[in-house]
Amino acid sequence: MTRTPDAPVTLPSARKCPFDPPPEYAELRERCPVAPLELTVGPGEGAGWLVTRLSDVRSVLSDRRFSHRNELIGLPIPPPFPMTEYSPPPAAPGAFIKMDQPGHSRYRRLLTRRFTMRAVARLTPMITRLTEEHLDAMARSAGPVDLVTAFAEPLTVQVMCEMLGVPDAVREPLARHLAVMSRMHYTVQELITACTVIGETLQELVTAERAAPGTGLIGELVGEELTDEEIVNIAWALLGGGFDTTANMLALGTFALLDHPDQLALLRARPELKDNAVEQLLRYLTISHLGASRAALADVELNGVRIKAGDTVVLALPAANRDPEHFEDPDRLDITASAQGHVAFGHGEHQCIGQNLARGTLRIALPMLFDRFPDLRPATPAGEVPLRSDMLHYGVHELLVAWGEDTGD
Repeated sequence: MTRTPDAPVTLPSARKCPFDPPPEYAELRERCPVAPLELTVGPGEGAGWLVTRLSDVRSVLSDRRFSHRNELIGLPIPPPFPMTEYSPPPAAPGAFIKMDQPGHSRYRRLLTRRFTMRAVARLTPMITRLTEEHLDAMARSAGPVDLVTAFAEPLTVQVMCEMLGVPDAVREPLARHLAVMSRMHYTVQELITACTVIGETLQELVTAERAAPGTGLIGELVGEELTDEEIVNIAWALLGGGFDTTANMLALGTFALLDHPDQLALLRARPELKDNAVEQLLRYLTISHLGASRAALADVELNGVRIKAGDTVVLALPAANRDPEHFEDPDRLDITASAQGHVAFGHGEHQCIGQNLARGTLRIALPMLFDRFPDLRPATPAGEVPLRSDMLHYGVHELLVAWGEDTGD
């Protein structure tokens, strides 16, 4: 039966704990799991909706009546800079993340074989080697060091670049300009500069690969029936997604384990728990804090609420991953508990293509970090760690850590 929902809400953002989603989510999940949502800008006259229960989130993400096309979706947060009108263009050729079928599946099929569990397992020696190199560099420092810039970010950048075949000389500028796109606010000039540098750099790589294909993913793609524009946009999507997400999970996951010493001690005592620990950290932290958005292509009833064609539906992934109907004691970090069914990587045909690579990197890097520095400790009080609430993906801007003798300075 269709019910009348409450008055529109704004997207919750204020946290009381660095690891917990905003408390309004729990209230909405219980009282109004499909709630009217205020949109800051939108492509049309459609309404906004906020979905907080896991079953509803998974339902929308697996339903092709809800579109992922960029030009159809309204924003629950202000755009990065003032706009006189909001009219995002359709996805460019190759930008498969913002496409529906059949375009999405056409590009995704070309990529899937490089991101299977078996393919990622073959990358274990490379990921292990790079992790060791960064830990060696940390060990040579007197400390404290910023784990974000010394370990999490450079490791993730190198893993993705090695996989795609991006040469050393252009990795730092690519990462720096892609970081602009991960912010919630930037100027028009910053956007133009970042897009120009990224586009020109990737085009140069594609041109070089056409002349002499390498062994990376870009080299493989030049052997397919794809234009330069398609390959550039595929690489852009993979690098943009891979740089920001895994780095944030690695740094925030380390912060969470240091703040939950009982769970860290358990992980050290029982290394066989590492896979489940990673899944619990993914569920518990859910760095996609702005959720996933879809546009309704038809009228759909969801949990008794009528969603009309043209409406934007925002799926609160952090709320869904704390749903007590699915997860036992969901607000507690317990690396022995089941996290099966979480939606940290989304769900359905748009589920993150790089999820196995992210898992593989975390499963290697986190245990190696704590094995190398068994007395690793935060060098800043937990309440003073700067949080990435102002970014598209949640995490920490900086995490100072120390090890060895504590002098009390």
